[in-house]
Amino acid sequence: MFPDFERELQEIYQKVEQLKRLYSLGDKEREKELRKAQREFLKKSKEIYSKLDPWERVLLARHPQRPHAVDYINLIFKNFIELHGDRCFGDDKSLVAGFAYFDAFPVAVIGQEKGRTTKEKMERNFGMPHPEGYRKAIRIAKLAEKYGMPVITLIDTPGAYPGIGAEERGQSEAIAQSLYTFGYLKVPSIAVIIGEGGSGGALALGVANRVLMLENAVYSVISPEGCAAILWKDQGKVKEASKALKLTAQDLLRLGVIDAIVPEPLGSAHWDHKRSARVLKYVLRKCLRELLQMKPEELVQERVRKFERMGVFVEL
Repeated sequence: MFPDFERELQEIYQKVEQLKRLYSLGDKEREKELRKAQREFLKKSKEIYSKLDPWERVLLARHPQRPHAVDYINLIFKNFIELHGDRCFGDDKSLVAGFAYFDAFPVAVIGQEKGRTTKEKMERNFGMPHPEGYRKAIRIAKLAEKYGMPVITLIDTPGAYPGIGAEERGQSEAIAQSLYTFGYLKVPSIAVIIGEGGSGGALALGVANRVLMLENAVYSVISPEGCAAILWKDQGKVKEASKALKLTAQDLLRLGVIDAIVPEPLGSAHWDHKRSARVLKYVLRKCLRELLQMKPEELVQERVRKFERMGVFVEL
């Protein structure tokens, strides 16, 4: 389950957990050994995660133990009420949407969910939304706008589902409508890439006043595998593709695609879900405080200018 570069770290982590159990059972003599192991883990994690290449960050973004949208919703928000269906075709379980309290403030939360077990992954379609998922997101966003609630999206998808049924039900139109809706919302909006941000399926929820990205998340127009297949006709070129795509948080911050990088505890979020959620909550709180000072017209203008600056175009 762990990438090759994490094997040594996994051994130290298991040692720490074993010592914690012994200490909790009353073996107080283990405290010194436990402290030493914890320091060793922190030192090794800094050493490993400080020199990751882009492909290794892709592996972390896809890590099976990485916190998902539902994990962050449960850890950050209170009294989450999920709404279902797009009022057109059906309910897409790969996209979780509803209303909750952030501290004492009501917000709309929309997240792409991959699922954890094999059964959940099948039900969630591995986090790849159908058109009805995006239409559900649009419905929730418009409700939030009607009642003056900020919108927070949690992005984690390999991409929108490319199946025949999805295309027949208007996948591209649903994504386009989502881009337009989120682009012109008159309430504060924050998008967070928490894992994989793949292609238009991620961008459909990524048009926001503030775009945040977790330290080891990735955000790209295509997967490294797809890029390698197109450019080199060779799946073995994923490392070269990952580097060329500039898909890491560090690259995208330099390019101005995202606004801030959210640090991950212990080097990567999968080691401590609760601590990762606390860090994200702190950054979300700071962003919301800034955005709530702005008028609806200012929010729209700022959002539009933000995304205009990302592209280069010429008027003829």
